[in-house]
Amino acid sequence: MKEKVVFIIPCYNESLTIEKVVKDCKKAIPEATVYVYDNNSSDHTDEIARNAGAVVKYEYQQGKGNVVRRMFRDIDADCYIMLDGDDTNPPEFAPEMADLVLNKGVDMVVGDRLSSTYFEENKRPFHNFGNTLVRGSINMLFKSDIKDIMTGYRAFSYNFVKTFPILSKGFEIETEMTIHSVSHNMHVANVVTDYRDRPDGSESKLNTYSDGFKVLRTIFRLFKNYRPFLFFTLIALILFIIGICMFIPVFNTFLITGLVPRIPTLIVSCFFILAALISFFAGIILDVLLSEDKHAFEFRLQQVHANKVIMEKLDNAETL
Repeated sequence: MKEKVVFIIPCYNESLTIEKVVKDCKKAIPEATVYVYDNNSSDHTDEIARNAGAVVKYEYQQGKGNVVRRMFRDIDADCYIMLDGDDTNPPEFAPEMADLVLNKGVDMVVGDRLSSTYFEENKRPFHNFGNTLVRGSINMLFKSDIKDIMTGYRAFSYNFVKTFPILSKGFEIETEMTIHSVSHNMHVANVVTDYRDRPDGSESKLNTYSDGFKVLRTIFRLFKNYRPFLFFTLIALILFIIGICMFIPVFNTFLITGLVPRIPTLIVSCFFILAALISFFAGIILDVLLSEDKHAFEFRLQQVHANKVIMEKLDNAETL
């Protein structure tokens, strides 16, 4: 049976904060079900969440991306509100986010921490720099205006959840969500939310350097996949410039002397220019395939919407 609004909370060792988070969620939207997905916690996070009134489920593959994949598969709802279990995302903003999904047709609502208290509350300067770098990179590459790329505080529509192919296993999941929604022209809105730093004794599971590198690698991969023409054209331009720079001296020598004394340089320059042409035409071909994939995605959206209507009719029939 499909629910109206649900909170979905991925958790790993959040025993210090999960009780408060669950109770705050119930206070923000009393009629919503609160789901806590425990990801191999060893500090009794699941028991505390269950005692606080949450429905506790489990994902045994480690990693936030794996947890989100499980949540999206398991639960059917009109609106999903995802937030972290570390009490950094105040649930009092959830009603506004849910309203945008339920009544304004928004597919994903981003809880924007960076426009409010994030830089004041967060005491980790490299996290602040990383958030700014990732936001600027994605907005530039994908011509978007997402205010907070890395936030775990989001609301989703049923259509988004059931058509989002999750490939990431860890914390790069937020970046993948953002690029997917922008690339497929889904309706995205920003809601400015407060941010609270973790309480004393609660440690972040995000490693600034290793997870930051994974996020940058994800941006690179998704840039190649979602904007292949621009990606391979840039590579072609670099290869072409290198090839021409190597070719010009050889050509000048030929014009003056009529000889080509540097045959190896000529051969290598021709290889660079040939590689540039191959890269350019690869970008064209992949761009055509991407366009076909977007057509197929729109068809999948229509199928998901049709299934949603059927489920609503069945729910209404059961109610009667």
